[in-house]
Amino acid sequence: MLLRRGAVPHHVVSSPRAARAIMRTHDRMFASRPTSMVAHELLYGPIDVVFAPYGEHWRMARKLVATHLLSVKKIQSYRLARQQEVRLVMAVIRKSAAASTVIDMGEMMNNFVNDMVCRALSGKFIMKEGRNKIFRELIEANSALFASFNLENCFPRLAWLTRSNVCNKAKKVNRRWDDLLEKMIQDHEKRTLLPPHDRQDGKKEEESDFIDVLLLVRQQKDYDGITREQIKAFLMDMFAAGTDTSSFALEVAMAEIMCNPRVMTKLQAEVRNNTPKGQDMVEEENLANMTYLKAVVKETLRLHPPLPLLIPHLSMVASEVDVAGYTVPSGAWVTVNSWAINRDPEWWEKPEEFLPERFMEGGSASAVDFRGNDFQFLSFGDGRRICPGINFGLATIEIMLANLVYSHDWELSPGMGKKGIDMTEVFRLSVRRKEKLMLVPKNHLSV
Repeated sequence: MLLRRGAVPHHVVSSPRAARAIMRTHDRMFASRPTSMVAHELLYGPIDVVFAPYGEHWRMARKLVATHLLSVKKIQSYRLARQQEVRLVMAVIRKSAAASTVIDMGEMMNNFVNDMVCRALSGKFIMKEGRNKIFRELIEANSALFASFNLENCFPRLAWLTRSNVCNKAKKVNRRWDDLLEKMIQDHEKRTLLPPHDRQDGKKEEESDFIDVLLLVRQQKDYDGITREQIKAFLMDMFAAGTDTSSFALEVAMAEIMCNPRVMTKLQAEVRNNTPKGQDMVEEENLANMTYLKAVVKETLRLHPPLPLLIPHLSMVASEVDVAGYTVPSGAWVTVNSWAINRDPEWWEKPEEFLPERFMEGGSASAVDFRGNDFQFLSFGDGRRICPGINFGLATIEIMLANLVYSHDWELSPGMGKKGIDMTEVFRLSVRRKEKLMLVPKNHLSV
């Protein structure tokens, strides 16, 4: 679909066929990003991974992130950290259950994911200093800036009319990010100067946090040109992209499960049957056989993609290219509507219903996944610009969701019980629920 928003042609892709053309057939032609004043000011150029234009720098940055920060081996190294963070959440839930108090699930999941991301990026000490709360404020500020209307997106030649206001806001947020990230980097550099018995020297790369790794790899030949600003831009990506998406997925998964008691019963049975008796919480090695849990997560991400409209692609074709019957000119914006694609009735049976069974063996979508081959399921994008943090997010979501349903049953708060759960969502850079999900945990006696 072509939208004429001012002088810049915007194409919205809402079918798997067109999505395949953009992100597979003509992937390289659409691998760049449109220019953005907000990204330029917030992300030093931008020189990050998410918003940087396609080119040599982006390829280096993507390789670094995929190889050293978000590899399967690296993500597995945070197993203990995930377990510890989940344990802290479960302790709060047990206290709430004992007192029959209400929990704001969105706030709890946001805090959990934020703390987990903070630990992965900068180590446990970050939370002792209260920096994790500041990061939550800055992530919210980033989201508001990217979601706001910018005149340059429609009329590039008139961008100067609003440039000052937009740039000033973005620069102010960037200064706060820069001050905080600079302190974190300096803290890590100081640790390397401590005597051996006082520092965490001798750690293998896969045991180090992200800042440790970035400071280490820039000494390698392939990455010796990495600047301090680039390190900060990478860290900002990880904080912003890693927190909102996973916390939203956890909150909306619980909302869907509460709306579907049949799913809750089936999920609890699987989790409890696959966790050894006497174990106070689910551990990651227990997840291997929890196929229904994984199906619930998939169905949640299908119905509620964290980015309903993927970050726009920029056409780099010499003149124009045919995409599923539409002519896309050079310089056009192309936005993939993952929300519509994930609910396309031509590809999905009963697309508006929450049916995890579709992803189970024998289900209509048992072979469908969101990791880059099935263009009817695009919650994380595809092609060169596919989200590199899929495995990190899934590891966080699965272990937390399993524990939420393992040792507790859940009820709606008295206020929500009268009107039910409102599933309305609101859009910023990422999507979030309009109404808070307020639940009361109840201890499950047999666990």
